[in-house]
Amino acid sequence: MDVTSFGIDHNVLLRGIYVSRKATVENGILTTFDIRMKEPNREMVIDTAVMHTLEHLMATFFRAHAQWAEKTIYIGPMGCRTGMYAIFKGDLTSSDIADVMKECYAYIATFSGEIPAAKAEMCGNYLDHNLEITKIECQKFLKEVLEQMTEANMVYPKQK
Repeated sequence: MDVTSFGIDHNVLLRGIYVSRKATVENGILTTFDIRMKEPNREMVIDTAVMHTLEHLMATFFRAHAQWAEKTIYIGPMGCRTGMYAIFKGDLTSSDIADVMKECYAYIATFSGEIPAAKAEMCGNYLDHNLEITKIECQKFLKEVLEQMTEANMVYPKQK
């Protein structure tokens, strides 16, 4: 099986930022990150409206970021609803993106105004958003994980 995260014991996986995959594309490397906001199978998953709002805000944050806009390939939700995936250009580590993730989650935790692209002509499910709960989830992840990162929050646990 060539899906790294499927080979990780989710019963011990913590919240954090993990390198999920590195792929060589032409002359460069793309790094896929597992931004794990919930402990799998031990915490309630993130509501779909919150995931959707998180996707819109993270995508617009990174695509407008002075240093990360050109490196950002994709931001999207995990099917299991325990976090997000982020794909960036470059041979990167979790430490390389830790500060910008703090910046991103702080931005979302304090965001006010209209959710970007939450209009019928711009989004396939524009009514399915929840900004207030998204802000709460981001504040929690920021305070409890991103501001206290350790190796256990950045390196997938070893398989038994």
